[in-house]
Amino acid sequence: MKKLSTFYPSRQMSQLREVQKRFQGGIALLEALIAILIFSMGVIALVGMQAAMKSNTTASKFRADASFLVQQRLGQLWAAPANLAAFAETDTDISTLIPDGKRTTTITDLANRQVTITVSWKVPGDAITHNETVQARVNVN
Repeated sequence: MKKLSTFYPSRQMSQLREVQKRFQGGIALLEALIAILIFSMGVIALVGMQAAMKSNTTASKFRADASFLVQQRLGQLWAAPANLAAFAETDTDISTLIPDGKRTTTITDLANRQVTITVSWKVPGDAITHNETVQARVNVN
């Protein structure tokens, strides 16, 4: 294998090296720009994922609160089964406990002592009304 210097005079050799250096400098800049682009996309995806997690956590908290309120009402019914009809209510405002919250307690079958308790709420900034409904039978001891 012959050396490049035998094929190219020294002046052409130095020009070839200069061209190679300029070409390599452009590649390094391109690689840096691509790395910054990939990093930026990762950061944007991370921010989006954080926003989705916050939204899901808030929705989960409201579902847990609504479930607690339904179970609390059911406990009141079980504590006083003789006065079951007195607990009937429609769209009672509970917005101090859950955003835009309303509670409905319906005695669906007084003879069999079956009740339906529904808590509805709206997440702030959301137009959808969410519901938590429980049907139970309240026995007299």
